[in-house]
Amino acid sequence: MSTRQRPRRPVLRAVGALVALAGLGALAIGGPALWTRAMAHDRNLTASQAPARDVAIIFGAEMYPSGRPSPYLKARLDLGVRLYQEGKAKVLMVSGDNAPEHHRESTNMKRYLVAQGVPAERVVEDEHGYDTYDTCVRARDVFGVTEALLVSQRYHLHRAVATCRAVGVDAVGVGDVSVKRTSKRWDEFAQRELGANLKMVWDLTTRRTPNLEGDPEAVSAALGR
Repeated sequence: MSTRQRPRRPVLRAVGALVALAGLGALAIGGPALWTRAMAHDRNLTASQAPARDVAIIFGAEMYPSGRPSPYLKARLDLGVRLYQEGKAKVLMVSGDNAPEHHRESTNMKRYLVAQGVPAERVVEDEHGYDTYDTCVRARDVFGVTEALLVSQRYHLHRAVATCRAVGVDAVGVGDVSVKRTSKRWDEFAQRELGANLKMVWDLTTRRTPNLEGDPEAVSAALGR
């Protein structure tokens, strides 16, 4: 007769609960990630592949206190300059937090673009683009943008494209990968997207209303309409 004891039912229940929780956790993280990839499928392109659009939205990133863009932001801005010079975008919208504590992000983004030869009248500032969701909703509700190129690092574009499409902006992403060669934090930032996807789902589900201040004629004026 065997002396092995059968596992007690409370232990089995605990193991079952842990397995269930693990499954829910995987679904909570994996579900939004899969949806995001599906929404952005075939919409993450290089600059040479990008279609021509009236507006390219450049998402903000770290701006140094001196007003100089960080390498990640500089790469986005340089990509925006290329899109403008190649006729892929008529207007560049720079979206970020323009508060002093964020070093006048959108103003300094515009200053950089103008220094690179983009006419000032072709750059529109979105001073309240506090995050990706805010930028997409404000593009639609404040500036009347219904289609756009989105400019950011490639790992961010899946979420950016998915968010903009979900709120009604026909978006195509143009992604930078140049920083990956010199940055030690690329993989870290890419992993953060898993958590950011959860926030995206929450924002889209609750239809959070961002700050809607801004000039509704700014894009039309920049396009000469």
